[in-house]
Amino acid sequence: METKQRTQSIADSVFLALENDILSGALKKGDLITELKACEQFGVSRTPVREALQRLRQEGLVEESGKGATVIGITEADIDDIYEVRSRVEGLAAARCAERISVEEQRRLSESVALQEFYAERGAADSLRNLDSEFHRLIFSYCGSRTMETLLLELHRKVKLVRRVSVENPTRAREAVGEHRAILEAIAARDAGQAEALMAQHIRNAKHNIDKTKGRE
Repeated sequence: METKQRTQSIADSVFLALENDILSGALKKGDLITELKACEQFGVSRTPVREALQRLRQEGLVEESGKGATVIGITEADIDDIYEVRSRVEGLAAARCAERISVEEQRRLSESVALQEFYAERGAADSLRNLDSEFHRLIFSYCGSRTMETLLLELHRKVKLVRRVSVENPTRAREAVGEHRAILEAIAARDAGQAEALMAQHIRNAKHNIDKTKGRE
């Protein structure tokens, strides 16, 4: 039993490392992952590598080829679907947050937005990227729904590569921070309807910016 658990733990580590490489763009569409190469890279046996590659196939991130697993990654259709779901579910999360947020949680959210404004004026993309993610994670955490929190964290993780677009464009970065400020004010006013509408529009604006950058308008 202990050996089986250890193998599973190794497989989890290999899966997470390969998944992160795919989602971050280190492994690109069309790249080939072979069992032998992965075994050498991670210093493990074939069994956990096979399990990790099977999970990646189940996630739709790779497909089997004659020589190994070929990276598919997140497709344009995936991105369209993810942002559509995000606009609806994150809007609901913001509404729930407005209805139940505590004074301390509101203070933490306000601090996050204030820091975003500070770094946006200085064009500090790396700091903004982390703070942008934190703002959304806080709302997921404060909405009171583990189901929504788990779903939204997973969706954010899958589009982390394209989400960089919003903070690497100074104009869009400032706009996004302004939208965060408006969402915060709606939550602080406990206006669930306004918080939901503003969050949904914020997600649509982010998607529009991604499409514009990719020439998909």
